[in-house]
Amino acid sequence: MIRELVTRFGRDNIGFLWIMVEPLLFAGLVGLVWAYARGPENHGIGVMAFVASGYIPLTFLRHSFGRSAKIFQANISLLYHRQVKVLDFIFVRVTIEAIGAMMAYIFAGIVLHFLGYFPIPADIGSLVAGWAIYVFFVLAICTMLAPLSEISSVIEKLVPVSVYISIPFSGVFNMASWLPPSLREALMWSPLVSGMELMRYGLFGDAVTPYYDLFKALGISLICLLFGLILCRRVRRTLAVA
Repeated sequence: MIRELVTRFGRDNIGFLWIMVEPLLFAGLVGLVWAYARGPENHGIGVMAFVASGYIPLTFLRHSFGRSAKIFQANISLLYHRQVKVLDFIFVRVTIEAIGAMMAYIFAGIVLHFLGYFPIPADIGSLVAGWAIYVFFVLAICTMLAPLSEISSVIEKLVPVSVYISIPFSGVFNMASWLPPSLREALMWSPLVSGMELMRYGLFGDAVTPYYDLFKALGISLICLLFGLILCRRVRRTLAVA
């Protein structure tokens, strides 16, 4: 992790803290646009808080997916050390992105709270549980994207597209309770939606009605993780360490 941080951010200026600047700017600008277009509140909750609570996790997803492509080739020289495994590369990058996103979330929440746009979390347990589900599923998908990008160059090109495909299934733009029942049931197959619903319930409390399915969320995440581990094991055999 230290090597990755120094390689990406160096030792100048604010260093690692740059990792939370983009999520803050992205969520802040989108929040201002939404607040201007829809007003300060929508469905009884603050628009700025709603946008920040959704877009910051989304930037974590985007960065994690994007940096999983060709991650083995970029770090292949480290495999000379027997104690270093290919999974370490994925775990480190997802962990760094998750820490950066959490820092951005907390910092944005504190600043917006003092400005009157962000509530004090109503249920910390639900907020943490939702974030854990979100991170676990992103990690599982990254364990699939990383080896697949090594197997086919086409997959590498499709990784950025996968981010945009995942947006409608991420729960960023709306709560499940705002959707028709049939669409809501279909979205319960997305662990991202369950994680986002729990996070927003933990933030807004009884002001929202959360819908989530922990059994489906954890089951799908575990299946993706198992498939990803099998792919990583297969690809590791083809990597030639200089």
